[in-house]
Amino acid sequence: MKQTQRLDKILAHVGIGSRSELKRLAKEGAIYVNGAKVKDSGMQVNPDKDTIMVNGETVRYREFVYLMMNKPQGVVSATEDNRDRTVVDLLDAAYAPFEVFPVGRLDKDTEGFLLLTNDGKLSHNLLSPRKHVPKTYFAKVEWEVTEKDIEAFSQGVTLDDGYETLPGILKILSVGNEAGGVVSEIELTIMEGKFHQVKRMFQAVGKKVAYLKRISMGPLALDSSLALGEVRELTDEELTALRNAHDIQN
Repeated sequence: MKQTQRLDKILAHVGIGSRSELKRLAKEGAIYVNGAKVKDSGMQVNPDKDTIMVNGETVRYREFVYLMMNKPQGVVSATEDNRDRTVVDLLDAAYAPFEVFPVGRLDKDTEGFLLLTNDGKLSHNLLSPRKHVPKTYFAKVEWEVTEKDIEAFSQGVTLDDGYETLPGILKILSVGNEAGGVVSEIELTIMEGKFHQVKRMFQAVGKKVAYLKRISMGPLALDSSLALGEVRELTDEELTALRNAHDIQN
């Protein structure tokens, strides 16, 4: 990013207003840079060093935003959809100017950890198959999951289209009876993200996923304080961990 940019471009990027609106605000004396009233909204400023104020409030500039969402069921992992609500529809209007998008996808009926950002480079690296970024899921599976399944997953299984998955780490948390039959609760960590992969891996061993939730991605775990549909920005520590893990920043 250049050190200096047009002031109106910076303010428009963070949703303060259109260029014409910002020109009007400058004429009204509502914009200050480093304590000096701005007459030209197209002036060059350094958003990392200069203090910008609009209507008495300091403007926090950032090029990228990084959001953790606890995705609910019934919402699609997309920026727009003709039929269903999208994860972007759940965001506060303040994030609209950043044009964020989901990093990867969770199925419509899958809950849990979803990262949204407008940082295309980070997204590409997180989704790159060669990075082997782990994703961990909690699931309720119809029928008893066994040690035989753990062994099969550890070797990789063949999906319905003939694709052979990378090895996965399967943990059995519990096996019990629920209405309708035996249900196993498990955690599964995989290093890739094929379409419906978790469900199809269990189909490969003759079982069916009844409930699925992603609980972590890379070094980040879903914040347990986030209710379904809620979102928060990543902390500086979380973002650093995400960039450092598996050389994701490269």
